[in-house]
Amino acid sequence: MTGEDEQAITRLPEQAWEISLKQGGTLLHRDHAEAEDRIRTNKALGLRNLPSKSYAVNTGWMLTANLAANLDAWVRLLGLHDSDGLADAEPDTMRFRLYHLPARLAKHVRSRWLRFDTTGPRADAFITCRRGLTELRALT
Repeated sequence: MTGEDEQAITRLPEQAWEISLKQGGTLLHRDHAEAEDRIRTNKALGLRNLPSKSYAVNTGWMLTANLAANLDAWVRLLGLHDSDGLADAEPDTMRFRLYHLPARLAKHVRSRWLRFDTTGPRADAFITCRRGLTELRALT
């Protein structure tokens, strides 16, 4: 590596700030805000408190919490992209309006059916999400 290469590498952060300032000064701050938002979302979905003193149990907990955050993000992206209030809702709002719905498990002719109350006050969000997810085309 030459001296010019080393100077170019050490100047990269300065150049990033210069580009950001030319674009209104929000480019790097926007990336930082998105990262902070993801961390806040993951904490709301289970990463706030680790359940055990055991490393193995906490590793499993972290994997499960990250899986929940990914599933929440995919549900928003694929099922609720055209819903006004839920496409960018907080995890607590999603939990209250979409994930906690009254339902019952019914058995009929060797199969089980999960029956949701479609007349409740929050049923329209679930119906919109389910319709959006079932209308997705299969990848070929």
